[in-house]
Amino acid sequence: MGSLFSKAYDRVMKPVEQRRFGKIRKKLVSNQQGTVLEIGSGTGANFPYYKNAEKVIAIEPDHSMRELSEKKRSEATVPIELVNASAERLPFDDNTFDVVVGTLVLCSVTDLNQALQEIKRVAKYEAPILFLEHVRLDQPIVGRLQDVVTPVWKRMCDGCHLNRNTLESIKQNGFRVEQVDQHFKGLFLEIRARNEK
Repeated sequence: MGSLFSKAYDRVMKPVEQRRFGKIRKKLVSNQQGTVLEIGSGTGANFPYYKNAEKVIAIEPDHSMRELSEKKRSEATVPIELVNASAERLPFDDNTFDVVVGTLVLCSVTDLNQALQEIKRVAKYEAPILFLEHVRLDQPIVGRLQDVVTPVWKRMCDGCHLNRNTLESIKQNGFRVEQVDQHFKGLFLEIRARNEK
Protein backbone atom coordinates (compact mmCIF):
# COMPACT_ATOMS: atom_id res chain seq x y z
CA MET A 1 0.00 0.00 0.00
CA GLY A 2 1.19 3.50 -0.67
CA SER A 3 2.15 5.72 2.23
CA LEU A 4 -0.56 8.29 1.35
CA PHE A 5 -3.26 5.63 1.57
CA SER A 6 -1.70 4.29 4.78
CA LYS A 7 -1.68 7.69 6.45
CA ALA A 8 -5.30 8.39 5.52
CA TYR A 9 -6.59 4.94 6.43
CA ASP A 10 -7.22 5.39 10.18
CA ARG A 11 -8.79 8.84 9.71
CA VAL A 12 -11.11 7.61 6.97
CA MET A 13 -12.08 4.47 8.90
CA LYS A 14 -12.45 6.09 12.35
CA PRO A 15 -16.24 6.77 12.22
CA VAL A 16 -17.14 3.24 11.09
CA GLU A 17 -14.63 1.72 13.53
CA GLN A 18 -16.22 3.58 16.43
CA ARG A 19 -19.80 2.85 15.41
CA ARG A 20 -19.54 -0.74 14.19
CA PHE A 21 -16.24 -2.39 13.31
CA GLY A 22 -14.69 -2.04 16.78
CA LYS A 23 -17.47 -4.16 18.27
CA ILE A 24 -17.12 -6.76 15.52
CA ARG A 25 -13.34 -6.92 15.94
CA LYS A 26 -13.68 -7.33 19.70
CA LYS A 27 -16.20 -10.15 19.31
CA LEU A 28 -14.03 -11.85 16.69
CA VAL A 29 -10.63 -11.83 18.41
CA SER A 30 -10.91 -11.17 22.16
CA ASN A 31 -11.51 -14.80 23.19
CA GLN A 32 -8.99 -16.41 20.84
CA GLN A 33 -6.25 -18.39 22.58
CA GLY A 34 -2.86 -19.83 21.76
CA THR A 35 -0.64 -18.55 18.97
CA VAL A 36 -2.62 -16.36 16.58
CA LEU A 37 -1.62 -15.42 13.04
CA GLU A 38 -3.09 -12.15 11.83
CA ILE A 39 -3.00 -11.70 8.08
CA GLY A 40 -2.52 -8.13 6.82
CA SER A 41 -2.61 -6.39 10.18
CA GLY A 42 -2.55 -2.93 8.58
CA THR A 43 -2.46 -0.14 11.16
CA GLY A 44 -3.13 -2.58 14.01
CA ALA A 45 -6.88 -2.04 14.37
CA ASN A 46 -7.30 -5.49 15.96
CA PHE A 47 -4.39 -5.19 18.40
CA PRO A 48 -6.33 -3.59 21.31
CA TYR A 49 -8.90 -6.40 21.26
CA TYR A 50 -6.61 -9.39 21.78
CA LYS A 51 -7.00 -10.38 25.44
CA ASN A 52 -6.50 -14.15 25.76
CA ALA A 53 -3.96 -15.04 23.07
CA GLU A 54 -0.58 -16.35 24.15
CA LYS A 55 0.95 -14.28 21.35
CA VAL A 56 0.01 -12.77 18.00
CA ILE A 57 2.21 -12.92 14.91
CA ALA A 58 0.96 -10.11 12.66
CA ILE A 59 2.07 -10.03 9.04
CA GLU A 60 1.90 -6.82 7.02
CA PRO A 61 3.82 -6.27 3.77
CA ASP A 62 3.47 -2.47 3.77
CA HIS A 63 6.20 -0.64 5.68
CA SER A 64 4.05 2.47 6.29
CA MET A 65 1.22 0.39 7.75
CA ARG A 66 3.63 -1.49 10.02
CA GLU A 67 5.04 1.82 11.30
CA LEU A 68 1.55 3.16 11.98
CA SER A 69 0.66 0.00 13.91
CA GLU A 70 3.64 0.28 16.25
CA LYS A 71 1.87 2.41 18.88
CA LYS A 72 -1.07 0.00 19.08
CA ARG A 73 1.35 -2.93 19.21
CA SER A 74 3.29 -1.42 22.11
CA GLU A 75 0.06 -0.76 24.04
CA ALA A 76 -1.44 -4.22 23.47
CA THR A 77 -2.08 -6.51 26.44
CA VAL A 78 -0.65 -9.58 24.66
CA PRO A 79 2.72 -9.95 22.90
CA ILE A 80 2.48 -8.98 19.23
CA GLU A 81 5.27 -9.57 16.74
CA LEU A 82 5.17 -7.66 13.45
CA VAL A 83 6.51 -9.53 10.42
CA ASN A 84 7.16 -8.17 6.92
CA ALA A 85 5.45 -10.82 4.79
CA SER A 86 2.63 -11.30 2.31
CA ALA A 87 -0.30 -13.67 2.67
CA GLU A 88 0.71 -15.48 -0.52
CA ARG A 89 4.12 -16.49 0.91
CA LEU A 90 3.93 -17.03 4.66
CA PRO A 91 7.38 -17.61 6.23
CA PHE A 92 6.13 -20.19 8.74
CA ASP A 93 6.18 -23.97 9.11
CA ASP A 94 3.13 -26.12 8.44
CA ASN A 95 0.63 -26.57 11.28
CA THR A 96 2.01 -23.70 13.36
CA PHE A 97 -0.98 -21.55 14.36
CA ASP A 98 -3.89 -22.18 16.70
CA VAL A 99 -6.00 -19.40 15.14
CA VAL A 100 -5.84 -17.28 11.97
CA VAL A 101 -7.48 -13.85 11.78
CA GLY A 102 -7.95 -11.60 8.76
CA THR A 103 -9.99 -8.40 8.77
CA LEU A 104 -10.52 -6.32 5.64
CA VAL A 105 -7.52 -7.90 3.96
CA LEU A 106 -8.59 -10.60 1.49
CA CYS A 107 -9.96 -7.90 -0.81
CA SER A 108 -6.45 -6.66 -1.48
CA VAL A 109 -4.24 -9.76 -1.69
CA THR A 110 -2.89 -10.29 -5.19
CA ASP A 111 -3.69 -14.01 -5.39
CA LEU A 112 -6.64 -14.87 -3.16
CA ASN A 113 -6.49 -18.64 -3.70
CA GLN A 114 -2.76 -18.77 -3.00
CA ALA A 115 -3.24 -16.74 0.20
CA LEU A 116 -6.00 -19.07 1.38
CA GLN A 117 -3.88 -22.14 0.64
CA GLU A 118 -1.02 -20.63 2.65
CA ILE A 119 -3.40 -19.99 5.56
CA LYS A 120 -4.57 -23.60 5.28
CA ARG A 121 -0.97 -24.83 5.33
CA VAL A 122 0.22 -22.90 8.41
CA ALA A 123 -2.94 -23.36 10.50
CA LYS A 124 -3.40 -26.44 12.67
CA TYR A 125 -6.15 -28.93 11.91
CA GLU A 126 -9.50 -27.61 13.16
CA ALA A 127 -7.99 -24.19 13.94
CA PRO A 128 -10.53 -21.34 13.92
CA ILE A 129 -10.15 -19.23 10.75
CA LEU A 130 -11.84 -15.86 11.30
CA PHE A 131 -12.52 -13.14 8.74
CA LEU A 132 -14.28 -9.82 8.44
CA GLU A 133 -14.46 -8.97 4.74
CA HIS A 134 -16.42 -6.86 2.31
CA VAL A 135 -17.83 -8.79 -0.63
CA ARG A 136 -19.62 -8.44 -3.95
CA LEU A 137 -23.34 -8.09 -3.27
CA ASP A 138 -25.63 -10.56 -4.97
CA GLN A 139 -27.85 -7.78 -6.28
CA PRO A 140 -27.99 -7.04 -10.01
CA ILE A 141 -27.57 -3.25 -9.86
CA VAL A 142 -25.24 -2.90 -6.87
CA GLY A 143 -23.15 -5.94 -7.81
CA ARG A 144 -22.71 -4.63 -11.35
CA LEU A 145 -21.76 -1.20 -9.98
CA GLN A 146 -19.09 -2.86 -7.84
CA ASP A 147 -17.75 -4.56 -10.98
CA VAL A 148 -17.61 -1.28 -12.88
CA VAL A 149 -15.97 0.71 -10.06
CA THR A 150 -13.41 -1.92 -9.03
CA PRO A 151 -10.66 -1.14 -11.60
CA VAL A 152 -10.51 2.52 -10.50
CA TRP A 153 -10.99 1.64 -6.83
CA LYS A 154 -8.05 -0.80 -6.99
CA ARG A 155 -5.75 1.98 -8.18
CA MET A 156 -6.97 4.44 -5.55
CA CYS A 157 -6.99 1.98 -2.64
CA ASP A 158 -3.86 -0.06 -3.34
CA GLY A 159 -5.35 -3.19 -4.81
CA CYS A 160 -8.68 -3.42 -2.98
CA HIS A 161 -11.25 -5.40 -5.00
CA LEU A 162 -14.84 -4.34 -4.28
CA ASN A 163 -16.29 -7.29 -6.14
CA ARG A 164 -14.67 -10.43 -4.74
CA ASN A 165 -16.87 -13.35 -3.77
CA THR A 166 -14.67 -14.04 -0.77
CA LEU A 167 -17.02 -16.40 1.04
CA GLU A 168 -17.21 -18.73 -1.94
CA SER A 169 -13.41 -18.67 -2.29
CA ILE A 170 -13.03 -19.62 1.37
CA LYS A 171 -15.34 -22.60 0.85
CA GLN A 172 -13.65 -23.64 -2.40
CA ASN A 173 -10.26 -23.68 -0.69
CA GLY A 174 -11.36 -26.34 1.76
CA PHE A 175 -12.33 -24.44 4.90
CA ARG A 176 -15.43 -25.53 6.78
CA VAL A 177 -17.59 -22.43 7.19
CA GLU A 178 -19.50 -22.63 10.46
CA GLN A 179 -21.10 -19.21 10.78
CA VAL A 180 -21.62 -16.11 8.64
CA ASP A 181 -22.99 -12.89 10.08
CA GLN A 182 -23.95 -10.07 7.72
CA HIS A 183 -23.27 -6.41 8.42
CA PHE A 184 -24.29 -3.32 6.44
CA LYS A 185 -26.97 -5.28 4.56
CA GLY A 186 -24.57 -8.02 3.52
CA LEU A 187 -21.78 -5.81 2.19
CA PHE A 188 -19.53 -6.99 5.05
CA LEU A 189 -19.40 -10.58 6.24
CA GLU A 190 -18.09 -11.88 9.55
CA ILE A 191 -16.98 -15.40 8.66
CA ARG A 192 -16.11 -18.12 11.19
CA ALA A 193 -14.57 -21.22 9.67
CA ARG A 194 -12.35 -24.16 10.61
CA ASN A 195 -9.27 -25.49 8.91
CA GLU A 196 -9.69 -28.89 7.32
CA LYS A 197 -6.64 -30.70 5.95
